[in-house]
Amino acid sequence: MSSSPEARTEHKGWAHLLLDHPYVLLVLAPVFWGGNITAGKLAVGQIAPEMLVLGRWVGATLILLPFAWNNVVRDWSKVVPGLPALIFYGALGFAGFNMAMYTAAAYTAAVNASIEQAAIPVLVLIGNFLIFAVRPRLLQIVGLILTIVGVIWVATHGEPARLLHLDVNFGDALVLLACLFYAAYSLTLRYRPDISWVSFIFVTALSALAASLVFTAFSPGGISGTMPKVAEITPMGWACLAYVMIFPSILAQLCYARGLHFVGPNRASIFINLLPLTGTILSVLIIGERLESFHLVAAVLVIAGIVLAEFSVRRAK
Repeated sequence: MSSSPEARTEHKGWAHLLLDHPYVLLVLAPVFWGGNITAGKLAVGQIAPEMLVLGRWVGATLILLPFAWNNVVRDWSKVVPGLPALIFYGALGFAGFNMAMYTAAAYTAAVNASIEQAAIPVLVLIGNFLIFAVRPRLLQIVGLILTIVGVIWVATHGEPARLLHLDVNFGDALVLLACLFYAAYSLTLRYRPDISWVSFIFVTALSALAASLVFTAFSPGGISGTMPKVAEITPMGWACLAYVMIFPSILAQLCYARGLHFVGPNRASIFINLLPLTGTILSVLIIGERLESFHLVAAVLVIAGIVLAEFSVRRAK
């Protein structure tokens, strides 16, 4: 039985809201990524980091395959010359970022990782200025400075003087390395081949899978030593794997890439700063992590940076 015209209109309205409204897309992405941080922390001791990354992209590519196949075939003539960029996106922005994040989860709190990812838009703004001569506005600079202070505050656990001795937790350092990877991905999305977003997500996920195999090959024991670890995955490990292969791997990437297409990398990357809020809330509610005073100070600084940066862009329009 076919749906009524009213139902079809309502369905079309929701689809339009989700796919064509940049702010909805750019808010959903950090919500799903916040869950990725929580899943990575829950996965510690339940599934090896390399297995989590490898399984994530195996699952994501298999899920995407039936939906993406026709698009990839249609876009193939554009995919081939754009393969170097697509491989770069998948290897660095997808696989490299998450390998660093999941490894970091064993050494630092999920709340720390959430707040520290506010470094991504800072790096994007700096990269846009240094590489592409995109001059930030005054309030964007102020927001950038506040965000930098916030990230330093949480990375040093409220003791910035520790930077003078390079005394930063190994896990926090890995999170910042992951931020560098994702900032490079965001900056270079301007060179994305002119293909559908479904094709883009599938080919980059496939590239992430290939990169994950390389990471696994160089992990202790190599691929042959890693495969037996499948039997050691706990039910919680499988649950974490199921989450990361669907929400941050597919839905968040699609939301962020499409939102970036509408508003550009500077404005889109600002919304990644919602991770301190989404990641912290999920970490506290699901994992039961404790909020420290330095977390609260850093969160205020980072959120202030978001508001100032976005306000400066909206006022200029």
